[in-house]
Amino acid sequence: MPNPGKSADLKQKLGSRAPALPSLATEAITKVPEPLRRLEESGLELWNSVWSNKHTWLKSTDIQLLQILCEQLDERDLLRAYVLENIEAWHERAALRSLDKDIRDNMTQLGFTPQARSKLGIQEVKTQSKFEELMARKEQRSSQS
Repeated sequence: MPNPGKSADLKQKLGSRAPALPSLATEAITKVPEPLRRLEESGLELWNSVWSNKHTWLKSTDIQLLQILCEQLDERDLLRAYVLENIEAWHERAALRSLDKDIRDNMTQLGFTPQARSKLGIQEVKTQSKFEELMARKEQRSSQS
């Protein structure tokens, strides 16, 4: 009979037998960098939004992938406009759906989806827990009486 599997906590405590990979030193980006190539409306909007919202997990090594994502959004705008004007353009419609999937994949890789953020260990900040909210209501009621 085989041995029972180890829990995730135990595996984490035991560590890995694989040699540790050298860490890549990457610097955090402090100001909004210029796009590497020209971007149109949607791409430029995402570019500025990402850097102005201070996504601290993005490093200088992620700029190229973000640029590609922004370019894909620009391409999507053009392709979508063409598909909406030409109802029988089914090849382009299929290309649009494929591009949508590529955009979603790149957004996931950059940590722009809730699932990706949870895998990266980036947690959403809650303003108040349920308990704190209830306590605040109780305080408010007692102060009004």
